[in-house]
Amino acid sequence: MSTPKIATAPISWGISEVPDWGFQFTPERVLTEMREIGFGATELGPDGFLPPEPAAKAAELARFDMRAIGSFVPVVLHDPASDPLPRISRELDDYEAAGAGVLVVAAVTGIDGYDAARPVLDETQWSTLFVNLDAIRELAASRGVTAALHPHVGTVVESADEVQRVVDGSSALFCFDTGHLMIGGTDPVAFARTYAARIAHTHLKDVSIEGMQRVKGDELSYFEAIRDDLLYRPLGQGDVDVRAIVSSLVDAGYDGWFVLEQDKVVLEEPAPGTGPIEDARASVTFLRGVLADLAERG
Repeated sequence: MSTPKIATAPISWGISEVPDWGFQFTPERVLTEMREIGFGATELGPDGFLPPEPAAKAAELARFDMRAIGSFVPVVLHDPASDPLPRISRELDDYEAAGAGVLVVAAVTGIDGYDAARPVLDETQWSTLFVNLDAIRELAASRGVTAALHPHVGTVVESADEVQRVVDGSSALFCFDTGHLMIGGTDPVAFARTYAARIAHTHLKDVSIEGMQRVKGDELSYFEAIRDDLLYRPLGQGDVDVRAIVSSLVDAGYDGWFVLEQDKVVLEEPAPGTGPIEDARASVTFLRGVLADLAERG
């Protein structure tokens, strides 16, 4: 059995690249609370969260005895007039300084946020996206980093058909986000079972089907559902079979990270010891229990 690795991400504390996404905690509070509940590794978070210079990012993480594992990078991949490589190269500079190893790329539309109407890609745009995925993968590999595509709500790779097109039409590896895949119509349990060899990185989310249906029925926007805490749940408290997914990946020999993510919108700074840390603690406690059960099973 592979040895599972657990990490977290700043989005679980509401730290987002989307403008006006709510209250943004200081790195000191986020990193302190991550350490308090036993995390030793995290994704870097969006531009502006940690200091801009690569060495300063690494120093800030080291100050809290935290390891960087990678980051979420939204880039336009389908537009022939847009070159994503300069942005990716800057991100990889941070990786070199901080020792991170996984580049998570989302194929965004080019419009801020995840609630705007998504374009339907034509053949030229799909071809461009695949070429850019290959170029990113090669650039990352040249610097010792694994690149993975993150299917994501509100991007050009969201629906089950779009995810399958990437599976069938490219050799891209995936950031397997259980929540975003489920919301987009892909069964995350089946995906883990069928495509474990294509999964380089995992974001574990739990989802309320009731909240998801309200978003898909246009009763709520994606942002509103997160803001009102109606969509994502701590692991084990929603409708994703997280236990089956983790078991499937471990049995397949998956040796990547399990990153605990519960996307948050925080409206105001909570009192110390309250707020996002409470759900993060519940999630990591659940996952540790699942992994302990699997280890006992052998």
